Amino acid sequence: MNAAQLLIQCLENEGVEYMFGVPGEENIDVMDAVLDSSIQFVTARHETSAAFMASTYGRLTGKPGVCLATLGPGATNLLTGVANANMDHCPLIAITGQAGLDRQHKESHQYYDLVDIYEPVTKWNAQLKTGEMIPEAVRKAYKLASEEKPGATHIDLPEDIAESEVEGAPLPISRSTLPTAETSVIQEAAEAVNEAHFPLILAGNGVTRAEASEELQELTEKASIPVVHSFMGKGALSWKHEHNLFAAGSGTDYITCGFSKADLIITIGFDMAETPPESWNPSGRTPVLHIDTDTAEIDSHYPVKVNVVGNIRENLAQLNTSISRQKRDLSWAENVRSQMLEDMNAHNEDDSFPLKPQKIISDLRRTLNDEDIVISDVGAHKMWMSRLYPAALPNTCLISNGLASMGVSVPGAVGAKLAHPDKTVVAVCGDGALLMTEAEMETAVRLQLPIIILLWRDEGYGLIEWHQKKKFERTSHIGFGNPDFSKLAEAFGFESLRVEKGEALTETLEHAISLNKPVFIDCPVDYGENMKLTEKLNTIQCD
Repeated sequence: MNAAQLLIQCLENEGVEYMFGVPGEENIDVMDAVLDSSIQFVTARHETSAAFMASTYGRLTGKPGVCLATLGPGATNLLTGVANANMDHCPLIAITGQAGLDRQHKESHQYYDLVDIYEPVTKWNAQLKTGEMIPEAVRKAYKLASEEKPGATHIDLPEDIAESEVEGAPLPISRSTLPTAETSVIQEAAEAVNEAHFPLILAGNGVTRAEASEELQELTEKASIPVVHSFMGKGALSWKHEHNLFAAGSGTDYITCGFSKADLIITIGFDMAETPPESWNPSGRTPVLHIDTDTAEIDSHYPVKVNVVGNIRENLAQLNTSISRQKRDLSWAENVRSQMLEDMNAHNEDDSFPLKPQKIISDLRRTLNDEDIVISDVGAHKMWMSRLYPAALPNTCLISNGLASMGVSVPGAVGAKLAHPDKTVVAVCGDGALLMTEAEMETAVRLQLPIIILLWRDEGYGLIEWHQKKKFERTSHIGFGNPDFSKLAEAFGFESLRVEKGEALTETLEHAISLNKPVFIDCPVDYGENMKLTEKLNTIQCD
């Protein structure tokens, strides 16, 4: 066999089901080898989108998604999606075709050193100098991509190596487990929890990755500690739980007073790339109980009292047996929660048109089941979704908040539907983000994936407009023109629906789900609510 065939055998051995990518001249041996494998190749319309598909699939399954590109522009296009996966801690393996070894020493068509280019945005990457390296390289790429904290790895395959004859076989799969913290550390952490008067939990996406929601709920109930989530941690504790204070990271909000009141902040599976500690511990005086798979990053606003490092689920279970059962005064937390619930429900019956963000979110939540998946793109809608969309289960409201690249939702919906074909998948996006990756609508139609795209249309870059108004009280170059989205969606093969009155969204969503086919919903949004929210939150005064 040739090296490309061995590569595919090794990926099959790891349990890879899908490979997302764009064919090119320098990866044709891989493209040919995949025809004789059990792996389904998903042809994307852009390499960045292929990586978005793979990373979303990886986030939802816990198994590295695999994406493929050719050299040069294919590889540089792929780079953004790979960086996004790495900073969001989504397991992903990127494979790039490359110029032959015989022309890498000189100026050559489409050749860049991809190992150097990918080094800053991956956990590990390497070029295959011989075919015999493949079993070790694939095993290492898979292992490192999936280990906590997960992220991206990269394999660069020169075309002359890909076609070379080789002997070899996949390596046996070995699973590693994370250690647990020492008993003395657990005891020290328990003492910190017991002694705190106003502890507050900040739950990140690491709780979901560790499947530790039950242990988190036991901790919050036994010790009477309220829980606030990072954007990517939403759903770790159900929004229905009385101790859930929703999400932090949107700037000043009701929970700001909770952080200022806390005398111990317990971070669990928190990824610092999401929200800088300076935003929720501005003085740097509140001690932190750090519970994660890695030791804490050094940050002057993140003063670690105790480092509980290792398996999050098992460490939480041990902590729960060591802490005292307490009934703390949570009147302040009840106040935060009641204000958030009031904001969430304030426009449930508001039939004004265009629709307010709060109304869109309310109708979306009422229509979907708890286990259905919403993927938010990046823009003003992301801030509203992260703040107000109530998630009852982990990984049901997907928000990219590490690199936070625009354009992630439509290709992400393709990856999500392949991972969970039994769940309704909705891509929530703005018109700015949609036109960055709208070509993947054709991919969804070709694969017959019944995803729903819910467009919040405002004819501009709404989030940047929001920031500009807050800082300068005027805007700069944020408006643009749009095509007729209904006709565009129909041209791609989507069923196209348009919301034309405020009370119509729920019915439209229900109809879209019933069609069981790719559906596009054009919904105008009133972002006049953005500055109203800013003005309201600016009046918050903490005791």
